[in-house]
Amino acid sequence: MKKKLVYLHTMGCQMNVYDSDQMLRRLAAGGYERTENEDLADLIVVNTCAVREKAEHKVISFLGRLVPLKRRKPELVIAVGGCVAQVSHQEILSRMPIVDIVFGPHAAGRVDRLVEQARSGRRPVVDISQDEPCDFSGAGLPAAQAPGPTAFVTIMSGCDNFCTYCVVPFTRGREASRPAADVVAEVAALAAAGVSEVTLLGQNVNSYGKKEGASGFVDLLTRVAQIPGILRIRFVTSHPRDLSPELIAAFSSIEKLCPHLHLPVQSGSDRILKKMNRGYTAEEYLRKVEGLRAARPGMALSTDFIAGFPSETEEDFSATLRLLHTVGFDMVYAFAYSDRPMAAATRFPNKVDGEAKSRRLAEILSAAERIIREKNEAFIGRRVEVLAEGRSRNNPQELTGRAPDNRIVNFAAESPPEELTGRVVPVLVERGLAHSLWGREILPGEET
Repeated sequence: MKKKLVYLHTMGCQMNVYDSDQMLRRLAAGGYERTENEDLADLIVVNTCAVREKAEHKVISFLGRLVPLKRRKPELVIAVGGCVAQVSHQEILSRMPIVDIVFGPHAAGRVDRLVEQARSGRRPVVDISQDEPCDFSGAGLPAAQAPGPTAFVTIMSGCDNFCTYCVVPFTRGREASRPAADVVAEVAALAAAGVSEVTLLGQNVNSYGKKEGASGFVDLLTRVAQIPGILRIRFVTSHPRDLSPELIAAFSSIEKLCPHLHLPVQSGSDRILKKMNRGYTAEEYLRKVEGLRAARPGMALSTDFIAGFPSETEEDFSATLRLLHTVGFDMVYAFAYSDRPMAAATRFPNKVDGEAKSRRLAEILSAAERIIREKNEAFIGRRVEVLAEGRSRNNPQELTGRAPDNRIVNFAAESPPEELTGRVVPVLVERGLAHSLWGREILPGEET
């Protein structure tokens, strides 16, 4: 019997990466094997992201590339899932009749059944129901396969915050937390398969378990830290408004919790923060940064900024630059504002013109790069403990991995990369670059 092949293309956030991995497990239970060659596939699944307008354009562009393939192989099943599918399913089907299945994030756990429906002749198949959270329970599925020494685990889905620029509450629905026992069991299975670093995922992990009356996020972190084989724990994303004193203190009390936090601020202007419905002021954000750095000296902070939010003035933008310099972030992700379907800010007046948005974005990125390079250069001559993840893409003779504070480190080693992958390797930093560090393995007995 001819084996069935699936080609899966993932766009967007870490949560999409996790969803894609779980979909592959479901499809594997139905006899599918993954292929990296779309021309050989019997099934193509595109897992999409709708956070930025450009992401939607990428989806249509990718599907356009598949038109000749579908003509050659009419039996090929093409499925589009994720957030773009949730909000733009009608547009996808009208613009791309090659698509057989459209499904939202909540239907990802039903992907195997949707494929069978499409193969039985009912096309197109549409499933954008949000009545139940996505079910990725492991019953009857193949054992989790470690993709390497690191892995993502989603602990909750959806969001109740309704920031005025954001489409996530409409694409992923309202907040729902997975039972802690399920999360712990999944992490334990990954650890048994060779994973030593896990990143817990949620739109706002600070809210974990609150609606369900569970014991909360800090308790979950404590339980995960007790799992044998897990050496490092990370999590994203943490909403500044809900960053509790207990979670700040956890960076001091839970040794395996890495000294890095992604804390999206979005703007340094209190007026704009209020229009964004973020629920905190710039001063409140800065106080939490102080608390984090007091709890864990050497704490690295990354953040998000939106340039050109509706009605943002030059004064508002100057406040953003001041906050950027005051905090001195270790990594910055910045984007020009774009209207998103159903988000409240789409209806706001006084939109910032494209030239101003581009200029402000460039200023944020330029200032951030100077700060980050200076911070990285300060690591020269220091020892860092790097979890080796595999060969470096820039130089396959070297390895790449991350330091505890989430800095990317590329390094030379005397041992073959395969022998060091998955191990924590001491590295002497010799260069600090714009977005990474470079160094060499410290050999046994070598003084640093």
